[in-house]
Amino acid sequence: MLQVVVAVVSSFFGALPLAAQIDHAKSLAPYVPSPQVIVDRMLEAAALKPGETLFDLGCGDGRILFTAAQRYKAKAVGIELSKRLVEQVREAILRQNLQDLVSVKEANLLDVDLSSADVVTLYLLTDSNAKLRPNLERYLRPGARVVSHDFEIRGWKPVRVEEVHAHRRNHKIYVYQIGKTK
Repeated sequence: MLQVVVAVVSSFFGALPLAAQIDHAKSLAPYVPSPQVIVDRMLEAAALKPGETLFDLGCGDGRILFTAAQRYKAKAVGIELSKRLVEQVREAILRQNLQDLVSVKEANLLDVDLSSADVVTLYLLTDSNAKLRPNLERYLRPGARVVSHDFEIRGWKPVRVEEVHAHRRNHKIYVYQIGKTK
């Protein structure tokens, strides 16, 4: 199933960058960067505040991390499976002198302790969100927000849904708040 999705996404967006090629047996979604306008709207919808901690699960090139740190003065933690993308993000952290606010870990997002997160951002498939949901419920405290680009978290009721037109198509942004998900 994932290989079919990767093929469809690749044909729609172009070939996946070599840096993003990973073991797809462990991957929960293909690497497709969110347009910056979507990143901006996701963080606005999350009502991210200075000093809060954001986790971006499947952080790719780190654009959500960098925007959260630079614009919102939030601590941003990226989780990424691709070693090459992790290296690229780490280099960008140093170039931008954001070591105090941004970090990235090479890990499977299903194995990460999210208990320090105030906000979690996702651009995963609906089935992947279903696999992640028990971890979100286990680790996140009441009031934490989960923001998903394009794919809902089944069984949860969003507190907000936005539609944004970017790159010749409509995108949906789902915002969930722990304690208000049912």
